[in-house]
Amino acid sequence: MLRFFFCKKYTYMKCKKLNQYYLERDISWMYFNRRILQEACKKSVPLLERLAFLGIYSNNLDEFFRVRVATQNRIAECGDRSALREKENAKQLIKRIGKLNSNYSKDYEKAVKDVTKELRNENIYLISNEETDEEQNSFIRSFYREKLNGFIVPVWFSAIKQLDSETDEDIYMAVKLLKGDMNTSPEYALLELPVSVCGRFVRLPDKEGKSFLMYLDDVVRCCLPLIFEGLGYSRFEAYSFKFTRDAEMEIDNDLRNGMLQKISKGIKSRKKGEPLRVVYDMEMPKDLLKRVLKKLNLDSLDTVLGGGRYQNHKDLMRFPDCGRKDLKYPLWPSILKKDLSISGSILEEIHKKDRFIHVPYHSFDSFIRVLQEAAVNKQVRSIKITLYRLAKDSKVVKALIGAARNGKKVTVVIELLARFDEASNIDWSKKMQDAGIKVVFGVEGLKVHSKIALISMKVGADIACISTGNFHEGNARSYTDCMLMTAAPRIVKDVNEVFNFIEHPYIPVHFKELLVSPNEMKRKFLSLINDEIKNKRAGKPAYIKIKINHITDPDIVNKLYEASQNGVSIDMLVRGNCSLITGTTGVSDHIHINGIIDRYLEHSRIFIFAAGGKEKIFIGSADWMPRNLDNRIEVVTPVYDPAIKEEMKRIVDYGLKDTLQGRIVDGTGKNDSWVTEDNVPFRSQSALYKYYLEENKNEE
Repeated sequence: MLRFFFCKKYTYMKCKKLNQYYLERDISWMYFNRRILQEACKKSVPLLERLAFLGIYSNNLDEFFRVRVATQNRIAECGDRSALREKENAKQLIKRIGKLNSNYSKDYEKAVKDVTKELRNENIYLISNEETDEEQNSFIRSFYREKLNGFIVPVWFSAIKQLDSETDEDIYMAVKLLKGDMNTSPEYALLELPVSVCGRFVRLPDKEGKSFLMYLDDVVRCCLPLIFEGLGYSRFEAYSFKFTRDAEMEIDNDLRNGMLQKISKGIKSRKKGEPLRVVYDMEMPKDLLKRVLKKLNLDSLDTVLGGGRYQNHKDLMRFPDCGRKDLKYPLWPSILKKDLSISGSILEEIHKKDRFIHVPYHSFDSFIRVLQEAAVNKQVRSIKITLYRLAKDSKVVKALIGAARNGKKVTVVIELLARFDEASNIDWSKKMQDAGIKVVFGVEGLKVHSKIALISMKVGADIACISTGNFHEGNARSYTDCMLMTAAPRIVKDVNEVFNFIEHPYIPVHFKELLVSPNEMKRKFLSLINDEIKNKRAGKPAYIKIKINHITDPDIVNKLYEASQNGVSIDMLVRGNCSLITGTTGVSDHIHINGIIDRYLEHSRIFIFAAGGKEKIFIGSADWMPRNLDNRIEVVTPVYDPAIKEEMKRIVDYGLKDTLQGRIVDGTGKNDSWVTEDNVPFRSQSALYKYYLEENKNEE
C-alpha cells in the first residue's frame, strides 16, 4: 500500500521505493504539452491547424513557467531551514523540467520549420527580411510610415538600469548598431515590437498566385535604417528575445483594503514579477546577449534557452489564413437542440424534464435563452449565478443586467482570482454593481470554481443549471462541456445551499445530493471507489469510467491503485496533469488512460461508477487535484434522467475508443498511439458531432 504524508501544500511519497508509482504533477504537465506538439507534427492535421497547435504549445509553456516553475523557484529559494527537503525537491524538479524543455524545444523548432516549408508548397510564403524584392521593400517602407512610425521608440542599453518595467507579454529586439568606421565601438539599443498595434504578421501584396507574409520582427529589421535615421549608423543587427516573469500575485493582507482593491493591487505587482526564463535568438552575439541577461538580473535557477529567430510563437494561433479555408478544419456549426428551440417557454420545458447541452456540439445559445427568458419572465423572482471567466462582450452579463433592471433580485458570485482574468472580472463586477446587481466576491481563502446558476420562481419549481465549464460564450465554441438544466427539488435545494454557503461560509451546511468541496466531495469520491472494491470482491459488477482534466490528488491516486489491485476495471480520459502510472503489474495493470488532443479542448468532467449494476453518474466542475478538492468551492451533481445518463456514457465511451486522436497516458511521456486489433481508426469528436446531427434530424 502506498503511504503519503503532507507538508504544507506539497505532497511527497513516504517510501522511496514507491516513488515510481506517483508522477510529479509538473512532469506530467510537460508530457501533456508534448502531446500538443505531437499533434502539430501530424501530417493528417490541416496545415493551418498545425500552426495553431504550435501556438497553443508555446502559450501553454509561457503560462507554465509564469506559474508552476515560478512556484518551484520560490520553494527552492526560500530561507526556511526546516524546508531543506522541499527546497532540494524543487531544485531537482526545476532541473528535470529544464531538461525536458530543452529536448522539446528542439522538436518544436523543427516542427515550425517543417510547417513553414509545407506552407510554401501551398503557395503561402512566410519570408524573412533577407528574401524581399524591391517591390516588397517599397511596400514595407510605406507600411512603416503609415502604421509603425511613432510606435517604435528605441531605448539605449546604456540608459537601462534593469528591465523591470517591460512586460513578458511583449517581444523585444536587441539591436547592435555600427558606423562606417570599423574602429568605432558598437552601440546597443532595445526595441519593443508593437504587436498590439498591427499584429504579429504583416501580409504583403500577393504576387503570381502566391501569398506573402512577414513576421513583424522582420518588417522592423527592414526598417532599422528608418528608425535610426540621421544618426550615422550604416550597419544594423537585430535579434529577438522574450522573457517570462513570475505571475503569482502578492495579495495584500491589510484588512483595511477591500477584496477588489487587494486584487487590483496584486495585478500591478504581477507586472513587477521576477524574470525566471529567457528565450533568445541563438545567433545573438555574445556581447549583446551579455547585456540582455545582465539587465534581467537572473539567478542560477532561471532558464536561459537559445532558440530560433522568432519568439512568442503563441501568435501562431492567429496566423492569417490567406483565404485558404481548405487548410483548416471543416466548419462544424453548433447544433441548436430541437427540445430547447421550441417557440414556447424554455423554462417550462425544463420543468417538464431535465435537459442538457454538450457544447460546442450543441449551441450555448440555449443557455443564453434561459437567462434571457428569466430576465423578462414575470414569474421569475431571482437569479443567482457563479462566474469564473467571462467573454469580452458577455451575453450572460447583459442578460443579468437586464434582469436587474426588470426588478429581479440578481446575485452574482464572481471569482476575482481567476488567473489572468482578474482585471476583466474586476471591470465586469463594477458594471454589474452599477446596474444594481448584488456582487459577491466569494469566500476568502477558497476560489469559487463551481459553475452553477439558480432561477427562483414565484410560482412552480425553481430551476438549477450545473455545468462542467464556465458560462463563457467564447469557451463554449472551443471547449467541450456539459450542462444539466433541472427542476428536480433535491438538486435545486442543494444548489441554493451552495449559494448560502458562499455568502455565509461559517454556517454549517450539509448537502444531500451534490458533492461539494471543500466539504465532503473528496470523502464521497473515495467512498464511491471503495464501493467498487467491495462490489468486485462480492462478485458484483464493478468498474470506473472517468473523464477529467487533471488527476494529481495523492489520496485519489492511492485509492485507484487499490481498486486496480482488487481487479476493478478503471478506464479514464485525462487531458492534462496525470500522476497515475499505468500498466504496472500488481499496482495499476487494470488502469487504462487515453489522452485526447483534437480540434476541441476536452474540458468536461464525467464520473461513472458501476455501483453493483445500478450505475451512478455525475458531472461537475472539479478535477481530482488537491486544489479542487481541498481549496476551492466545486460542485458535482448526480445525473438521474435515463436519457441524459446514456448521453454521458456515450461521451465517455466514444472517448475511450478514440485511437485517431488519443494517446496512451502511462507516465512515461512517450504518448504512444493506440494500436487495435482491427486497426480501424476512431475519432470521438467527429463521431459525436455526426451522432448529434442525426439525433437532431430525427427529432424533426
